[in-house]
Amino acid sequence: MEHKKTYNAMELKTKHGRIIVEGPIPSSELKSLDFHEDLIAFRPAKQQHEAVIGIADLPEGRILIARDNNTIVGYVTFLYPDPLERWSEGNMENLIELGAIEVIPKFRGSGVGKALLKTSMMDDAFEDFIVITTEYYWHWDLKGTGLNVWEYRKIMEKMMQAGGLEYYATDEPEISSHPANCLMAKIGKRVDRESVQKFDQLRFKHRYMY
Repeated sequence: MEHKKTYNAMELKTKHGRIIVEGPIPSSELKSLDFHEDLIAFRPAKQQHEAVIGIADLPEGRILIARDNNTIVGYVTFLYPDPLERWSEGNMENLIELGAIEVIPKFRGSGVGKALLKTSMMDDAFEDFIVITTEYYWHWDLKGTGLNVWEYRKIMEKMMQAGGLEYYATDEPEISSHPANCLMAKIGKRVDRESVQKFDQLRFKHRYMY
């Protein structure tokens, strides 16, 4: 499948100044930018910088960033699901996962996450894809924000909805292991019915339970 990537950008005004939200960004440019030391939700900042550079090199990989001058202060990643996850079992070329989204504490509450998703979905190519994201409470910064799991879940849902993603039920064990976890997805306008049915089969592997 051909992966067309069209660059889009927006300027976002925050209480800490204006930042640029843009992408997809090629690996060569990501290498030249500083990666903020507070981007540590998934792994140490240096390793995460290397990870996003690697994703940008994948045929389907997309990295969009929030940039404060020459420093990346937020990012979102899109790539094919991990081969070990249920979502890869259908071998669907038109199913992409929003793998990670992160914004440094300084810029949280300024709409940066929503801007990253809105800018991502400006690319018409996403109308050919089913975009999914799996939200797990153990990735959330509950301690840093002082929010409980339900308050944080509400924030995550609103942010994802800014990119057109909606809640979808599933019997996937890891998501079902805690009621705050969830699957969200956006089905592009040009996705065929067969692909939607395939996605439904991936969502529910044990239909007899429902």
